[in-house]
Amino acid sequence: MRWTIKSKPEAEKLTALKNALQVDEVVATLLLQRGIETYEEAKAFFRPNLEQLHDPYLMKDMDQAVERIQLALANNENILVFGDYDVDGTSSVALMSTYLKTRTEQVATYIPDRYDEGYGVSIRGIDFAHDNDFSLIIALDCGVKAIDKVAYAKEKGIDFIICDHHRPGTNLPDAIAILDPKRDDCNYPFKELCGCGVGFKLIQALALNEGKSVDELTEYLDLVATAIGADIVPIVGENRVLAYLGLQVINTNPRPGIKAIINQVKKEELTITDVVFIVAPRINAAGRMKHGNYAVTLLSETDYDLAEQYAEEIEAFNTDRREADQRITDEALKQIEINQEHEGFTTVVYHETWHKGVIGIVASRLIETYYRPTLVFTKSGDKLAASARSVSGFDVYNALEACSEHIEQFGGHKYAAGLTLKEENYEVFKQAFEDEVSRTIDKHLLVPEIKIDFKINLQQIDNKLWRILCQFAPFGPGNMTPIFMSENLRDTGYGKCVGEDDKHLRITVTQTGVEKLVCIGFNLGDKLSLIKNKKPFKAVYSIDENHWQGNTSLQLKLRDLKE
Repeated sequence: MRWTIKSKPEAEKLTALKNALQVDEVVATLLLQRGIETYEEAKAFFRPNLEQLHDPYLMKDMDQAVERIQLALANNENILVFGDYDVDGTSSVALMSTYLKTRTEQVATYIPDRYDEGYGVSIRGIDFAHDNDFSLIIALDCGVKAIDKVAYAKEKGIDFIICDHHRPGTNLPDAIAILDPKRDDCNYPFKELCGCGVGFKLIQALALNEGKSVDELTEYLDLVATAIGADIVPIVGENRVLAYLGLQVINTNPRPGIKAIINQVKKEELTITDVVFIVAPRINAAGRMKHGNYAVTLLSETDYDLAEQYAEEIEAFNTDRREADQRITDEALKQIEINQEHEGFTTVVYHETWHKGVIGIVASRLIETYYRPTLVFTKSGDKLAASARSVSGFDVYNALEACSEHIEQFGGHKYAAGLTLKEENYEVFKQAFEDEVSRTIDKHLLVPEIKIDFKINLQQIDNKLWRILCQFAPFGPGNMTPIFMSENLRDTGYGKCVGEDDKHLRITVTQTGVEKLVCIGFNLGDKLSLIKNKKPFKAVYSIDENHWQGNTSLQLKLRDLKE
């Protein structure tokens, strides 16, 4: 594990911010590291509100999108809301369809089948629209590369509005409007919206066009926050506002579908991390194991009793998903062992029976063992399909682009992508991908890194610091949980391994003249020898709260230990 301490901010800026906010060096440093330099910026950071959202009409093509939807509403046209089968896609479809249904009954939804149709806009979906007299398709979280499909729809007299957040290709589809902040010709001030975020900007524009304010759209923010968490987009700028306010909705007045999931797991208050690890996997499980329609139905339902029934179905899918991803991960690790592929710069594995719905999760799991860019392939029709995952700092999308002569189709982001190729090209692609990554990756990126915000002494940790740290939430890319390092720590003599197979470490540390602090280190059981006999050590950790038998106290959540 590499430890990297972030560089200290400029002394002048540090002093100015400390004085402006009347805070200590720790808090001022954390803010400056996150690009916050003034009192006004800090106020906006700590007090997110709807007024901080940008004008949706700053997005390229927004005028055309609103105009076409208004025309469809005026003419009582049938509108088909089309979206991907993951959390971002199904949340987007639920958001757009439920909003439009407040205006017209002529709205239906369409989620492509993950296995029969694959990712994105599908010919079958367009044929469905044509057969059922839909004249407008609004595609969410997909479509920016669907040039042929949009042309096919146009031949059948169907217009397209695309709300996407993926990188466009060189050419754009011939749609009525393409809302995508990543378009080169789009000057929208915030580029990192998820698909559901782009959908929200469209309903914000529609509401504005009717003289309504964004305050009337807060009921949709639980969906947006869920998509932001699930899609792992940076939680900065507009995403921070939407996630912060969306979490408030989730914790006070969520839609019945989300409430039913929360009640199943009996969690009182959710953080964005809970959304990522509790809510999102369940919504995702529908598209992975059965069909994304189940997720849209759950997220659109207004009757709580019905939502509870749908949530139970989805919970069963999630149980199946967990079993499948564990089994396939074990099989993939075995394959790496048999093929003696422990070394190298990449992991590329394939088995024709692996469940397509979980190969992305398996890729992430394999990175926990072999920390390197990873592809997991399975059979999909007459082709092979893969999910790609990367390590911090390496752009797997660019690596795939460099190997595109062997690929049929690919798309995605810097850290996660999907692709298909012909089975006969598998071995040659596998070698090309290994060669490309070995040529372009900085070798140090193959060692997991912990980025440390600040080195502190234990005496600096108190309830006041904790209260301020809580206000930094919600955490995520661009605003990760603050990580600290302390040196010359000693265990008080009660350190021990706990949990199943003694995997975890529980110790009580002290530093010269400082009160004891309890620490928990998940999966750090093998570090017990470092702290034995009160030997001095250094630790990297985040600060956390421990609730035990009605008592609340601060504790350290250990990330790593060294002599």
